[in-house]
Amino acid sequence: MEKILITGGAGNIGGSLVNHLVKNKDYYVVVADNLLTGSIANLPKNADNFSFIKCDVNNYNDISAVMLGFKFDYVFHYAAMVGVKRTLNNPMAVLQDIEGIKNILNLSKNTCVKRIFYSSSSEVYGEPVEFPQNENTTPLNSRLPYAIVKNVGEAFFKSYHKEYGLDFTIFRFFNTYGPHQSPDFVVTKFIDASLGNQDITIYGDGHQSRTFCYIDDNIEATVKIFEEELFLNEVINIGSAVEVNIIDLAKMVIEITGSRSSIIHLMPLKEGDMTRRQPDNTKMLNVLNRKLLSIDEGIEKILAIKYNMSNKVAL
Repeated sequence: MEKILITGGAGNIGGSLVNHLVKNKDYYVVVADNLLTGSIANLPKNADNFSFIKCDVNNYNDISAVMLGFKFDYVFHYAAMVGVKRTLNNPMAVLQDIEGIKNILNLSKNTCVKRIFYSSSSEVYGEPVEFPQNENTTPLNSRLPYAIVKNVGEAFFKSYHKEYGLDFTIFRFFNTYGPHQSPDFVVTKFIDASLGNQDITIYGDGHQSRTFCYIDDNIEATVKIFEEELFLNEVINIGSAVEVNIIDLAKMVIEITGSRSSIIHLMPLKEGDMTRRQPDNTKMLNVLNRKLLSIDEGIEKILAIKYNMSNKVAL
């Protein structure tokens, strides 16, 4: 039985990964999470090949006890402070995540972990210099603590491979959404507001674009990369390449839910709200060998799963 550690495994992406992996009885999965933004509700309920340990990955004593006790074969390091406003409001806490990266790498090196999978972010691209954004182009022009930490993290993983032979794969996640996403992220925030006929607020004119990847597409791609030993010591974008303006997303949610919500424009954020995002997701599409779920189909799935609504909501 292979032992797998998932840090931050009670979050949106981590929790979905855990629930997928425990279906395979050849895996024993351990989640380490401090529950700052994660939730116990995202974790498996009756799996006998799963354990949850509440701990802080940034605290060496906490995470070392876990890793020395289990001697994991593989690690998915997904623990991080996330969310634009949360990371802007807590810059020192964001920088503490560097300690977690160092802890995971040192302990993995010393306990013979075979490979680490690191959740990086589209934020490493900063304000983009080309479209689509390719894994080989990282302009390092973002000054935000969250983006800096992700860039530093990638450098640590590459350096540990070069110095110690510790294998890695870096996932650069672009907006991944789903039914278990925290309510302060844009898709869930818009859906919740529209179902309550409440105003949907947008920063600026709403013409900033993002791409949205449904959680199932993310998980299928990352698990295939893990199980088929793909992209060893490489970086891969995980996300959709279809751009959606934020204002168009709000209008789409209102239409799909049949809501009477109004769209309210707030002052633009002073920092952290990049104008565009669009990954080169060629590698991901080759892994899946199919198209990704569209944003409107994803919204419909969230309504069906989270709110038990199969059609437009009659409000």
